[in-house]
Amino acid sequence: MDLTIEGNAYLNGTFEKRCIGIEQGKISAIKKILKGDEHLNFGRKLILPAGIDIHVHFRDPGFVYKEDFSTGSQAAAFGGITCVFDMPNTKPQTTTVQTISEKIRTAKKKSFVDFGAYVAIDDENIKYINGMSKHCSGFKIFLGSTTDSLQLSEQKLKEAIYAVNQANKITLIHAENEQCLREHKEVEHNLKDHIRCRPSECEEKSIKDVLDACRDVSSKIHICHLSSCEGFELLRKKPKSVSVGVTPHHLFFDVGSINSKQTLYKVNPPIRSNLDRETLWYGVKNGFIDVLESDHAPHTLEEKEVDFDNAPSGLPGVETMYPLFLAEVKKNHLSFARLISLLCERPAELMNIPKGKIEVGRDADFIVIDYKETTTVKSENLHSKCGWTPFEGMSTIFPGDVFLRGERIIEEHQLTSSSGLGNNVASGVQ
Repeated sequence: MDLTIEGNAYLNGTFEKRCIGIEQGKISAIKKILKGDEHLNFGRKLILPAGIDIHVHFRDPGFVYKEDFSTGSQAAAFGGITCVFDMPNTKPQTTTVQTISEKIRTAKKKSFVDFGAYVAIDDENIKYINGMSKHCSGFKIFLGSTTDSLQLSEQKLKEAIYAVNQANKITLIHAENEQCLREHKEVEHNLKDHIRCRPSECEEKSIKDVLDACRDVSSKIHICHLSSCEGFELLRKKPKSVSVGVTPHHLFFDVGSINSKQTLYKVNPPIRSNLDRETLWYGVKNGFIDVLESDHAPHTLEEKEVDFDNAPSGLPGVETMYPLFLAEVKKNHLSFARLISLLCERPAELMNIPKGKIEVGRDADFIVIDYKETTTVKSENLHSKCGWTPFEGMSTIFPGDVFLRGERIIEEHQLTSSSGLGNNVASGVQ
C-alpha cells in the first residue's frame, strides 16, 4: 500500500476512527489498522471527502488578468476543492471542438486540481453537439444575458436539450428569460435597482420553459444558481432528471443586509430579499437543493469600483465555499450529512466521477480539518488573482491538509504540489 491515513473519517454518515489505505491514487482499503509504505496519523482531526465545485469561471483564456487556471485552481485547493468544472464564457467562448480542446490543454498545464470544462450552446452549434460531446464534461445554456455570455434563443431550447440527451451529457442552465430581462432594462444605481432589472419572474419564466422542454429526456438537467422563492416553488416537485444548485452568496446575503460597496455584490441572478434567502436555506437543509456551487466569477477591484450600472456582475468564492459551510455545521445551522451530500456526493453523482465519498474504489480525495480551529476570512490570505472577497470577516474552518488522488497537495495550510497535477475527469473525453 502506497500510503495510509489515520483519523476520524466520515464514513456513511458517521465519524469513525479508521485507517484509509491508498494505492495508485485510489482508496484501496478502510480498516481499523492498516500498514503502508507511508503512514500519516491525524489523531482526532476529521477526515472528510474533498469538495467538488461544478460551477467556476477561471477566465482562462481571454481574461487571465482576473484569474487563470493556475491561480483559480490554487484557490480551490486551499479551500478543500479538488475538482472544478469551468464555464464556457471565456474569450474565445468555448463553443467548438477546437476551443474546448485548447482549454483542456491549458488546464492540464496549469491546474493544481482535477477539472472538467463545459461547451456553451448557441443557435449555430446545436448541430455539432454530438461531436463536441466527445471533448467536454457537459453543455451550458444561457437563456439570459450575463457577463461575456452568449444566449440560446428560447425557440431552440427544446432542440438543444434533446441533442444533449442523445449525447448523454449533462446540461447546465442559466435560467433567466432574455425577453423578460429586456423588458425590465433600465439604468441601475444600486442592488435594489438590479433586482428590479432582473426580477424573479424572469427566473420563474425560464425555469418553466426548461421544465417543459425536458419532459421526455433522460439525461441530467441542472438549474444553476437558483435565487428566488418563485423558482424554488416550481422546482419543489422537479423530475428526477433535474437537479438544482445554489451559491454561497445567495445563502449568506440579502439585499437588505448589504449597505456599502454594493458593486462587489452585483451578480446574476441578483442577491434578492431575506425571504428568498431563507427559502433557499430551507431547500438546502431539507433536501430540495442538490448542490452547492460557488459560481466563482472574479473581477478586479478596479472593474468593480466604478458606478453601479457599469460594474460587471460576478464575485469570487471557490476558496471560501467549503470553509464557510463547515463553520455553519459547527454552529448547528447545517448537518455534516447535508453538507457532504451538497458539496461532495451529489456533485460526483451528477458529473459521473469516482470522487465525493470515502469508499473503496474511489479517488483518494480528502480534506483534514481541526474542527476547533475557526478563523475569519481575510482577503490577503486568499489565493484568487482578483485579491478580494465578499465574505470578508465571516467565520470559516479551512482544511489544514488536502489530498488529491493520494497526493498531499496542501500540508499544514501550505501548497506542496506543482501545477499540472490536475487531470481532466470528463468520462470518455479524448
